[in-house]
Amino acid sequence: MTERPPTRWDERYARDEYLFGVEPNDFLAEVAPRIPQGKVLCLADGEGRNGVYVASLGHKVTSIDASNVASSKALQLAEQKGVAIDAIVADLREYDLGEASWDCVVSIFFHMPPDMRRDMHGRVERAIKPGGHLILEAYTPKQLEYRTGGPPTVELLQTLEILKEDFPGLTFIHAVEKERDVYEGVGHAGHAAVVQLLARKPE
Repeated sequence: MTERPPTRWDERYARDEYLFGVEPNDFLAEVAPRIPQGKVLCLADGEGRNGVYVASLGHKVTSIDASNVASSKALQLAEQKGVAIDAIVADLREYDLGEASWDCVVSIFFHMPPDMRRDMHGRVERAIKPGGHLILEAYTPKQLEYRTGGPPTVELLQTLEILKEDFPGLTFIHAVEKERDVYEGVGHAGHAAVVQLLARKPE
């Protein structure tokens, strides 16, 4: 595992328990079994609950996060679950995702300022192999009414319309804005407003 200078997320993750729990995101657990096995990139994967789950399905997983503490805990969780992941500590604004490199990219509650988001999503689309998939869930602006997780400012939130603009080259298989209960550790706890996306890059 690589390391980088401490971030504010290191402080949030510096606890014995897992901030967002150890179970995978519900939407990811719903759709990931439909994805053919291959190389999967989990963005902003935190303490690894999602990357470890995807690895348990037989995929070769690379888990990237900006926090040294989180990535260390991700490796511990992988060991506990009896799977292997490649944990990389990196600033995703600078990390090279590659071109047509991944069979699937997973982005769960990865919220960014608009300029970074557009750049990141563009690089994600290019990084997915033809025939590969994107699995994404994020909070929508309506989440500000609930405040049960996610960022406190509207510009960091996402909508289906935004995702359509950001991923013009993908075919949307499942794309909805909805409200659902999200219980993921103490970090996400309660009724929430989300956008969910399962998309595929044409071959």
